[in-house]
Amino acid sequence: MAAQVVGCELGLKYSRALNLSEVESKRDLESEPYRSKYTARELLKELRAEVGQRAQAGEADEEPALDAEWLQKAAVLELQLGLNHTETEELSAGEEHLAKCVQILETMKLRPEAVSVFIQAQNQLGILWAGLEEMEKAQMYLEDAESLYNQYTKEIGTPPLDTHEHFLAEEERLTEQERHKRFEKVYTHTLYYLAQVYKHLDMIEKAAWYCHTTLQRQLQFASYNPVEWAINAATLSQYYITKQSYMEGRLCLAASSVIFNQVEIPCSESPAEESEEERERRDQLQQKKAEIARCWIKYCLNLLQDSRKLLEDDVGELDWDRQEELKIQLKKEEEEKEQGRKSAVLFGSSETFDLIQSVEEKVNCTYPVDFTKAREVFLIGQNYVQEAKEFFQLEDHVTDHIEVVQDHSALFKALAFFEEDQERCCKMHKRRIDMLEAVYKELNPQYYLLVCRQLQFEIADTFYEMMELKVSIANRLDELDSHNIKKINHLAQSAITYYNLFLDSLKNPEKKFPDLLEADILRPALVCKFRIGWLYSKMITSDPKLQLSNLQQAVDCYHFVVDYCKKQPEAAKVMEPELELCAEMATLLPTRMEKLQAKLVAFS
Repeated sequence: MAAQVVGCELGLKYSRALNLSEVESKRDLESEPYRSKYTARELLKELRAEVGQRAQAGEADEEPALDAEWLQKAAVLELQLGLNHTETEELSAGEEHLAKCVQILETMKLRPEAVSVFIQAQNQLGILWAGLEEMEKAQMYLEDAESLYNQYTKEIGTPPLDTHEHFLAEEERLTEQERHKRFEKVYTHTLYYLAQVYKHLDMIEKAAWYCHTTLQRQLQFASYNPVEWAINAATLSQYYITKQSYMEGRLCLAASSVIFNQVEIPCSESPAEESEEERERRDQLQQKKAEIARCWIKYCLNLLQDSRKLLEDDVGELDWDRQEELKIQLKKEEEEKEQGRKSAVLFGSSETFDLIQSVEEKVNCTYPVDFTKAREVFLIGQNYVQEAKEFFQLEDHVTDHIEVVQDHSALFKALAFFEEDQERCCKMHKRRIDMLEAVYKELNPQYYLLVCRQLQFEIADTFYEMMELKVSIANRLDELDSHNIKKINHLAQSAITYYNLFLDSLKNPEKKFPDLLEADILRPALVCKFRIGWLYSKMITSDPKLQLSNLQQAVDCYHFVVDYCKKQPEAAKVMEPELELCAEMATLLPTRMEKLQAKLVAFS
């Protein structure tokens, strides 16, 4: 009876400490952020002293079972004290208590009464050392925890006691089903922390596998925060995309969308009556939704771009023979993939699996090899562009908004590759220019220099592509009319203008171009010079003097690239595709200019 009274008193004190630490601490004032945690710590210390006395009494009476029970209680208290100290940013003391917990339980860690507590202490030590950037130490503790879980489930298998059960009366103990669920949750935490550690150690493939498994287990055991889960799944999709694993990437994104939809975003009909907390929560949820949309955009964009890489020939045009080969090959691969899908790690529970699959079915995961299939992917990406822009508006999220617009432009560029009609290609590029110029004109280069440079180069490139298309269309005509000539020259001049804006942005306050270009702008700057030269050489005019002036501009640009590459060998490497042509044109154009000059003299 006395033992029951003692156990009840300890249990009440333990519950009070937990409540202070986990519930009341959230209501602490900013001026006293750890008040409840400190009070909980004092209670835990009192409990540790009482439990220590009982453990010593058990040793004196030579009762091994009783002794083990009190030692397990002592280990739980060391675990709680370790958590308490780490949560109050006293890491050295926290590590000491957690290590003590591990030490107490070392000889009995495979017992059902001890294994969960031991693994939790290992998890916390892993987190602690990871926070201190000691990733190898963190890895050691977490891998030991993983190994112990595997050994216990293989050799023992009984659902072990939960940590808090050591301070509960017999009639308050958990069911085996609940114990199993909580133990699996502890192990899921181990996998989650391992995923983070492997990522920091650049063991990316391993990190992705552990992250995927963690997400699946969280769904399986219904133990997750929907918003956090959805963001983690969407983030994982980006890894799969880089590996061209589009089926897995699509799965992650479909699951992300389904799980996020479990959260209702509050809609405020009267913003004036909305509290700051409500407004902040609504904004956070809308931002997360927009971030998931951006991951979908990247999925669609990368799928189109990777398909282009498979289909283009040496000059970047669509290879028709390759297209037919790929159609046959991809159809066969898709059938084999879908058959092997069941052996992959899938997401879903009985409630979510069908919903996830229905979202997946709306999006292709095989490479589109013709315009019809490419347009399907493009339209999905474009829908998510609109969704992302609902939150990432230019007024409040300048950089994010521009990145979404750039991705939208890139979607049009990728789709244009599959379009056979060159006039329709031009219209797609015109859409790109309109959207890029619209945001560029809103920016102050003083504050957004790097973003402005990106936009200047991309707009120039788009005008350049349009000009090439117009020249190609004109070459099929019997005779060039003034309208076509004017259009070609306008596009060439527009491209030159934006290329020059980019080059001007590199100049110092005295408007002098740098003698040495930094590595990140070396190739873009020299490509600008090369393309300005090419554009000047292609401009059409019946005025010999203007033609001569244009050719001189072209020669100057070609010479600039050649001379710079002679002085800086690293530049020659990055400009290898264009350098030979620059040298050739710098030699050929003067001869053409001499002939033109001779004509001018003859007619003067």
